[in-house]
Amino acid sequence: MQITCAQWTARLRELAAKSGQDDAAHDLHHLDRVWATAQVLLEANPQADVLVVQAACFLHDLVNLPKNHPQRAQASRLAAEKARRQLENIDFPPEKRDAVVHAIEAHSFSGAIAPTTLEAKLVQDADRLDALGAIGLARLFYTAGRMGSALAHPTDPLARHRALDDQAYALDHIAAKLDALPGSMQTRAGQELGHARLRLAHTFREQFAAQWI
Repeated sequence: MQITCAQWTARLRELAAKSGQDDAAHDLHHLDRVWATAQVLLEANPQADVLVVQAACFLHDLVNLPKNHPQRAQASRLAAEKARRQLENIDFPPEKRDAVVHAIEAHSFSGAIAPTTLEAKLVQDADRLDALGAIGLARLFYTAGRMGSALAHPTDPLARHRALDDQAYALDHIAAKLDALPGSMQTRAGQELGHARLRLAHTFREQFAAQWI
């Protein structure tokens, strides 16, 4: 009997839930959003393998290390290895496992692994898009709080007379990192959605600075 998309969602979410993530920026809601965004991107890329994209969306954060962790760059590889083992336990199609593993390895910015398949490109775009827009801003400040960063520089929030430092100041992350995300998207659909979401971040940054001092 063929397993439906909804049934795979339930199985994959269950695997992800067992990873025990305590980071609200990378919880099950994040995985649901990444999969929802991937489905939007799949509409423009119908030739992609939907099941590969779906599995990678739900399992890409099986290993998630803090941004300041010394092994942060290895997290996506560790997650991919863990995903392979877990997919074997749920009888995931063997011929699709390598593709899922690659998509997970290549999703991470810090991992610096270039996606070589359409499925990996879609997963990377969907994950990065969750760092933009209203949800992206909420995740930004949540993560900054966990890392002990200040909201913004006390006298120069827009970094007009200093170098950007997004480790010290959360607001700097928009100009330091988020500005480059739409241009880094692997698909045209991802780029278009990325630019639309970035506009909200720019508006927020200007309004924040106006109210800050």
